Amino acid sequence: MDDLLFYLALFLTIILLSRLLLSPPPKHPSNKPPSPPSLPLIGHLHLFKKPLHRTLSGLSLKYGPVLSLRFGTRPVLVVSSYSASEECFTKNDIAFANRPRFLSAKILTYNYTVQAAAPYGDNWRNIRRFTTVGVFSTTRVNSFSPIRSAEVRSIVKSFFSSRSIDGGFTKVELKSVFFDLAFNVVMEMISGKKFHGEGATGSHEECFEWKRIGEEEVDMMKGPGLTMPKDKPLEAMYRPWPSMIDVLSQL
Repeated sequence: MDDLLFYLALFLTIILLSRLLLSPPPKHPSNKPPSPPSLPLIGHLHLFKKPLHRTLSGLSLKYGPVLSLRFGTRPVLVVSSYSASEECFTKNDIAFANRPRFLSAKILTYNYTVQAAAPYGDNWRNIRRFTTVGVFSTTRVNSFSPIRSAEVRSIVKSFFSSRSIDGGFTKVELKSVFFDLAFNVVMEMISGKKFHGEGATGSHEECFEWKRIGEEEVDMMKGPGLTMPKDKPLEAMYRPWPSMIDVLSQL
């Protein structure tokens, strides 16, 4: 069995090397952006290390603001300059409007009918018109203001109910609080039902005195986007202001 695997791997290696070394050069000069050296099968995946945005920044500094990569068999275009991005979304917006067609996306998005996976066309324009007017318009966003106010009030109420009895600071894990806040707002906007907790307005910044734990700064550059992959959870210390205790007890 081991000999069979060895000869199979050797056979595949010979095929790949012969294809790379003996393939004829292109007849016409390629108009592709510059690209770093790639490996067979995996392309440029071996170049990527966490955090991803720093890897892309280093490649852009070395090869230019527009470069071509390959993730396995999928070609990828990386644009990291404002002028090139503006050209992609103005002059060539139709060319960049379509999404790659994956089998998983076809199954999960009901044959590419969801806006995130729909190809550019009548269906995509109808969905975009609906979301622009019915979801993200100023009137629609303002109509959801009571939901956001109720969720913030619910957080303030939970902070007050779990406060320290002796008037000292109380530790709270903020990451789950912010996640629940965002999830509750989205769920009420979509289905009219909350994820959990009680509905309740106010500002938890004005009602409570806050105190940080330690002096370590949260480095937002270490994570993708707004996620914070820290070993310790995002925590803080809080206690209600004495002038706000009567108000908070009525929530």
